[in-house]
Amino acid sequence: MVFGFKIVVNIYFCKKKPKISGVFVILPYYTNPPILMKQLIECVPNFSEGNDMSIIKQITDQIETVDGVKLLDVDPGKATNRTVVTLVGTPDAVVEAAFRAIKKASEIIDMSKHKGEHPRMGATDVCPFVPISGITMEETVVYARKLAEKVGAELNIPVYCYENAAFTAERQNLANCRSGEYEGLSKKLSDPHWKPDFGPAVFNPSTGATAVGARDFLVAYNINLNTTSTRRANAVAFDIREKGRPVREGNPVTGKIVLDENGKEKWTLGSLKACKAIGWFIQEYGIAQVSINLTNIRITSVHEAFEESCKKAQERGLRVTGSELVGLVPLKSLVDAGKYFLKKQNRSTGVSESEIIKIAIKSLGLDDLKPFNPKEKIIEYLLEAENLEGKLIDMSCAAFADETASESAAPGGGSVSAYVGALGISLATMVANLSSHKAGWDERWEEFSNWAEKGQALKDQLLFLVDEDTRSFNKIMDAFSLAKSSDEEKALRTAAIQDATRYAIEVPFKVMKTAFSSFEIIKAMVETGNPNSVTDAGVGALCALTAIRGAFLNVKINASGLKDKAFVEKVLAEGNQIEEKAFVIEKEIISMVNQKISL
Repeated sequence: MVFGFKIVVNIYFCKKKPKISGVFVILPYYTNPPILMKQLIECVPNFSEGNDMSIIKQITDQIETVDGVKLLDVDPGKATNRTVVTLVGTPDAVVEAAFRAIKKASEIIDMSKHKGEHPRMGATDVCPFVPISGITMEETVVYARKLAEKVGAELNIPVYCYENAAFTAERQNLANCRSGEYEGLSKKLSDPHWKPDFGPAVFNPSTGATAVGARDFLVAYNINLNTTSTRRANAVAFDIREKGRPVREGNPVTGKIVLDENGKEKWTLGSLKACKAIGWFIQEYGIAQVSINLTNIRITSVHEAFEESCKKAQERGLRVTGSELVGLVPLKSLVDAGKYFLKKQNRSTGVSESEIIKIAIKSLGLDDLKPFNPKEKIIEYLLEAENLEGKLIDMSCAAFADETASESAAPGGGSVSAYVGALGISLATMVANLSSHKAGWDERWEEFSNWAEKGQALKDQLLFLVDEDTRSFNKIMDAFSLAKSSDEEKALRTAAIQDATRYAIEVPFKVMKTAFSSFEIIKAMVETGNPNSVTDAGVGALCALTAIRGAFLNVKINASGLKDKAFVEKVLAEGNQIEEKAFVIEKEIISMVNQKISL
């Protein structure tokens, strides 16, 4: 499932030596790289071992033997005696990696000796597939069932397919598939109604059974309480979970369950949709938790679950001390949370992503029980980690200047233009944030927060284009280096050169348009922003004009090599209009700045 981002294969180059990586990088929607979409599936197998790290490592080692798969996270829990593993990759590779992991788990985990707080029925308890990019849920189901069939046939493990991979409505709910847990599995397998979807209906005390599914992105999230009472934690869980609790006569805990006219139990629904929850005591931490599965974070977000848990806990005389994310979380979840809490404080949300994430961590208390490292818990950060080497925007100012001043042709004027534009809009964004917090302007915080958010988006676009301009240059060099022995090779080489040239025009043209968009924010900050920072906004205007003019020089020189003259004429005409308008707006803004600072 995709939450406001797309995963693309991207190749980053440093100036002196190209660095090519096949790792998948998540980029914002506003970017415009050449997209080589691959089908990507996330797989989150849960293994019934959370204490013996040597066993866990043997399992994860199997995953890492498969090409086309990246192991993202290994999250063991002592009290639950369960490890949640997250991997991502191409569909067939994920099927193979999951199979090898399940096979190894069946060999080294003995379920007859397993004890833990979490519901379970097998050495590999569950193995859900999650569509991430370039693949539909329907296609993901095919791969999930392919794995289920392989596990059943080759490992002789009973397998139930659940959620979107289920063959019947009853088995869509994992709780139904796992009812009775391991202890009731022998009896369950003898019931024809619960014949496994794949594998034998035979109880193996060592391996138990496995559930393989296909689902949307699920966030496993625990709320920490200032109590050791499982019953009280359960009360909060029942308050918030969608299923709610049964209606009882008299005493809400011990009273007789009320039946409707059809003899079925009456239930009071909980306050949160797409939320499953139970209470438990975690010996490892010495506290009770509300353990939550958010099955659709578009319906109920992490911060909404946290706030509702705080409310219900307080109503019962309890206090939430923090929370815990199990496994990985999409970046959007924590960005949305950070912005939510900033807005509650009447603070600007137009700050850097790292600052927003920091606010989210502190507000949700994600570091209550142990340190929380966003680089290890946010799926986008993990997927892009291997591409960081060689990115210009990750260099220090001095290193970037040194790299630009060295003997090779890239990075050059295009990358520098994009960076100057990023600095210009950054100055305007700074003025917006200062204005949002200016004493006496409290009623205007949201006005300036909105400007700052727009500024951050433009800044991020331009920073992306810093590296993309250098990449477009290297793409041209690669095209020229192609073989040209035969007529076919010559034709392919010519086509590659033209494609690369066209892209080398599109990138600086995108810099022009993005930098021009920043004038709106810069001008607003000169007119209405904090008067003490008016010159900062003025410098931003100078930077924006430089970015536009510099990028246009790159557009023009690259356009000379493109055969598509209609495209060239269109771009040059629009580029000339942008440049002319930029001259006028920059002059107007600087005049306004000089008027405001005149003695």
